[in-house]
Amino acid sequence: MGSFLLYIVDGLLQLLALAIIVSAILSWLVAFDVINLRNQFVYNLARFLDAVTRPVLRPVQKIIPPIGGVDISPIIVLLILQGIRIYLLPLLFGPIIGVLH
Repeated sequence: MGSFLLYIVDGLLQLLALAIIVSAILSWLVAFDVINLRNQFVYNLARFLDAVTRPVLRPVQKIIPPIGGVDISPIIVLLILQGIRIYLLPLLFGPIIGVLH
């Protein structure tokens, strides 16, 4: 059971990281006018990704302002997510997995 919970939490963190990457790429494509938000699919995708990533990115954006007009908060959050996945999850779920086996 503990392994399954670890798998689910790790998968959700991976999906969040993927959403942050796709959101950053989409914002660059919109900024460089490769795609535009007048396309309904692109608009809905951008709104969805913004709704998913904003609660995670906003606290970091409050602490670290854009540097030279470039927002580095996605990079910081991705590094934090990787640290959580590699170091924190095994520490949290290790005892649970040990007890349940």
